[in-house]
Amino acid sequence: MKLLSALTFLASLVAAHAIAAEPPRQSRSVDGLGAPAEIRVDRYGISHIYAGSVRDAFFLQGYNVAHDRLWQIDLWRKRGLGLLARDFGPAYVAKDRAARLARLLASLQALAPEPTFAAVEVVVVDNASVDNATRDAVARFPAMHYVFEPKAGLNFARNAAIGAATGDLLAYLDDDVVVDRDWLAGLAEAWRSTPQAGGFTGLVLPYRLDTEAQVLFESRGGFGRGLRRLEYRQARHGNPLHPVGAGMLGAGCNMAFDRRLLVALGGFDEALDTGAPLPGGGDLDIFYRVLRSGRPMVYVPRYAVYHEHRETIAQLRRQYWSWGLGMMAFLVKCWRSDPALRPLHRGMVGWWFMDQLAALLRAGRRLKGREVRFVLAEMWGGVMGLAGEYDRSRARIQTIRQAHR
Repeated sequence: MKLLSALTFLASLVAAHAIAAEPPRQSRSVDGLGAPAEIRVDRYGISHIYAGSVRDAFFLQGYNVAHDRLWQIDLWRKRGLGLLARDFGPAYVAKDRAARLARLLASLQALAPEPTFAAVEVVVVDNASVDNATRDAVARFPAMHYVFEPKAGLNFARNAAIGAATGDLLAYLDDDVVVDRDWLAGLAEAWRSTPQAGGFTGLVLPYRLDTEAQVLFESRGGFGRGLRRLEYRQARHGNPLHPVGAGMLGAGCNMAFDRRLLVALGGFDEALDTGAPLPGGGDLDIFYRVLRSGRPMVYVPRYAVYHEHRETIAQLRRQYWSWGLGMMAFLVKCWRSDPALRPLHRGMVGWWFMDQLAALLRAGRRLKGREVRFVLAEMWGGVMGLAGEYDRSRARIQTIRQAHR
């Protein structure tokens, strides 16, 4: 029965090839040929070489093998980078995420031991995936722990990590980063220098700059927060809106906190960073709440990661939209939960829109249409964030919680 099934599959495969259209004809100039020659690829994918001399035939055979090998090498490169979905469609998204996760876990596994920490554990939270790709990726690293969180949303996953982790210091990494070889040493250095800090952030550099969108994002500032160690407290001289402008502290893809403080604060607000509907605001909120608790936060460049920036212009434009949405949803939440700083919240809203408007005018004067569209996307996200997005998100997560009771 098993043999019959295999034969049936092969027969259907041959039939599919038989009805396929002939490959399109292409002409190109190749240095090294003595006379015109031809490679014909039949409907089964087999190459047939026609040349006027033995030398040209062997030359063309080598060219054909190199062409196929380069395609294979490029395929392996994309598989390793988690880029298959770009060429093969949405069915490969889960495989891409698992490949990027494996890349991150390999970078963590390669870190040198850090004597500051008695032990280091790695907990991978699988956030509501519908296949085994993430579980299988983690299984390749036996020392790392796998936790499944069925409720979809980044802050649900972050809170699941609080419950699963046992250490005193909890470091968060997104699956689209790779840690620098000094990442753990940089975090240890920050903790030793400021043990009373409630949280830490670090440098975020680009993993690669292969596409126009990645270059544009980095040229517009990216996630850069500079190369100097910075310490933030509740009051910051020279910034009248501090600590409301919490984005200056760092990025959510590379941050660490005192675990006991996270528990005391009630964890991450699950109505922020919920995924596609509201993909932002969670890091701003936790930075702000740590500072409001009276504990400082420290930015340390040596505590560094490399981030896989958005590949396409459309993805980058959506990212800027999500930044505006998350920023204003965060400010709406702060307005309600922290009335003592309401003048600062109001001032931040006004400053933010004026700053965006100034950027829009600069881009317009320079006739930079793409820059105009980026700014408009972020401003439109901000408008939506003010227009009830936090309330809509709270309603959504309540529905999610009820569905998983």
